Amino acid sequence: MSTTQIPEVLWAQRSHKENPDKNVIYLTVVIPDAVEPKINLTSDKLVIDSKSGAAAHYAVQIDFFKEIDTENSKYSLTGRNIFFVLYKKELQEEFWPRLTKEKLRLHWLRTDFERWVDEDEQEAQPEAAANPFGAGGMPDLSALGGGMGGMEGMDFSQLGNMGGQNDEEDSSEPELEEAGEEEGEEKKE
Repeated sequence: MSTTQIPEVLWAQRSHKENPDKNVIYLTVVIPDAVEPKINLTSDKLVIDSKSGAAAHYAVQIDFFKEIDTENSKYSLTGRNIFFVLYKKELQEEFWPRLTKEKLRLHWLRTDFERWVDEDEQEAQPEAAANPFGAGGMPDLSALGGGMGGMEGMDFSQLGNMGGQNDEEDSSEPELEEAGEEEGEEKKE
């Protein structure tokens, strides 16, 4: 018999007082290899209950700060997580101060810094990078950075030389002790 775990939940948001497509919550619920997840989204909460391919059991309930438009909200199930685009019911310019109704610090809830923008900078950010859903409602995984977090094509042979550490002596590195001594000598004259 397995115990129930609370999955990690990442969130970010956008707000706009006129455009509902820019008035959203991005929510990523990390459940590796979710098997037949039960997802219940209402205007005031989200409840997820799922088994994992690793024989684990995950469950979480999120009571939202304000109401969600359930008819327009959507989700996508990937091999690692369940990604939601939840539309805020009330159009407003200000961000929600938090995702949940209660002002609590929840160890499983984190800010999604990949999608987060500051409130005063949200007009300058392209929505395509934040919203991986294509026209058919399926995620556009290329918008998520894919691969190894943008590290594809990196020359890993250079990792040993990072921080100036190498076998050969680097003559371009300043000799701080000598520079300090010369400076001190000039002041004495």
